[in-house]
Amino acid sequence: MKVKDVLKVKGSKVYTINENATLMAATAKFFNYKIGSLLVVNDAEVIVGIIAPNDILKAVHEGCTENCALQRVNEVMTKNIICASEEDSIDYIQAIMTENRIRHIPIMEQSELKGLVSIGDIVSAQIKERDVQNRFLTDYIEGKYPA
Repeated sequence: MKVKDVLKVKGSKVYTINENATLMAATAKFFNYKIGSLLVVNDAEVIVGIIAPNDILKAVHEGCTENCALQRVNEVMTKNIICASEEDSIDYIQAIMTENRIRHIPIMEQSELKGLVSIGDIVSAQIKERDVQNRFLTDYIEGKYPA
């Protein structure tokens, strides 16, 4: 199964936030949309990073120099984004996410954003794929297919 198959089910909606927005604004989006990450864009709508609730918790833990709620997203976001392609297999994406300890990965084709997948999306797709395979194999073993 490929990432494009996951995006067909999930959709391509991606939430973004401006790099100059506050951490409070980012937190509000996490709760309002029930999401686990936001792509960070500059004023020209170019992707410059990604932020997750853990990034905000890390900033709090490390002791914000000012009021944490008013700190800017670009001060705590992850700048080195790992991206994937629609043609990548979900097993490959899972390995990349596990190896790099990330939960969300943007899907790009050339410079066009196609979507964002989470580790939960990948695990759900793998479970569904395994369930289908198990059913076909069980039916085959039980002789339900004419051969």
